[in-house]
Amino acid sequence: MKEKRAERNLLQMVEAHGINRRAFLKYCAATAALFGISKSKFMTSLAHAMETASQKPPVIWLEGQDCAGCTIAFLGLLNPPVSSIILDKISLRYHETAMAAAGHTAEEAFEEAVKAGGYVLVVEGSVPSADDRFCMIGGRPFKKILEEATANAAAIIAVGACATYGGIPAATPSKGIGLNKALPGKAVINLPTCPVHPDHLAGTILYFLANGKAPELDKIGRPVMYYREVIHDNCRRRGHFDAGRFLMDWNDPAQKDWCMLMKGCKGPVTNSDCAVRRWNDGISFCIDCGGVCMGCAEPGFYSEMTPLYTAESETSKRIVALRDAGMFTKKNS
Repeated sequence: MKEKRAERNLLQMVEAHGINRRAFLKYCAATAALFGISKSKFMTSLAHAMETASQKPPVIWLEGQDCAGCTIAFLGLLNPPVSSIILDKISLRYHETAMAAAGHTAEEAFEEAVKAGGYVLVVEGSVPSADDRFCMIGGRPFKKILEEATANAAAIIAVGACATYGGIPAATPSKGIGLNKALPGKAVINLPTCPVHPDHLAGTILYFLANGKAPELDKIGRPVMYYREVIHDNCRRRGHFDAGRFLMDWNDPAQKDWCMLMKGCKGPVTNSDCAVRRWNDGISFCIDCGGVCMGCAEPGFYSEMTPLYTAESETSKRIVALRDAGMFTKKNS
């Protein structure tokens, strides 16, 4: 009886924000399918979490060596509105870029949240391994701040290529590293791509709120529900790959939709649902708008994927060799 009441309250909250029940239930069904659970179980868990929470679940967001691209992706969660409504139930206690406070006031908010504990820690950007002075915040090393923040965290989520596996900073003098290396022994949920896909972040937080634990992860810490598929298998240019039509001349209109393997596309060895989920509210993704897949969901990004727009990187050479060996035919994909 309490569960049904909680579900009714959740639906009323959704409708109060201008979302009809049909749209919300469709969203829940799609999310539950990704989680590998029934829609009713997901609804019950989510409603219970919202009903019983004495206060908004706190979130601390730290930024290390980053460009703030993941922050921009997060702020884009205003669309779709369903995610925004659910995430309105979290309390973003600290975020250097998004919070109104600054200076000592901001740092006090961080200290109070850490002391209280029980928060979801979201980390954007890599940690310098060459020298702590490559990333200082408020006169303190980012690594030290990160270690303090993990002490009382209920969950740790690394967002974007930099925080997960080092990303572009790994190829710089700072020798940036991801959280798994910076925090040995800590359980970290990795959400790579550059930047993090807002749906991946929203879904992971939703799962944690509804179930109190991390979703199923693959061997490198990524949620299986988002990273089980290879981009190549769902690419719109896959037919051209199978037919042996590879783009060689960017200026030839006849080749504009051909497979970009020979221009450095890393889609055949990159696991992510980009080709299905797409970006900008499902409109497009890198390959659809004429760019190659740069492999930003994989640990080898960025150093092993360069140069990006030729087949001269070590990763591209390996992909071409696998293609020649017939490893990417539809029979084996």
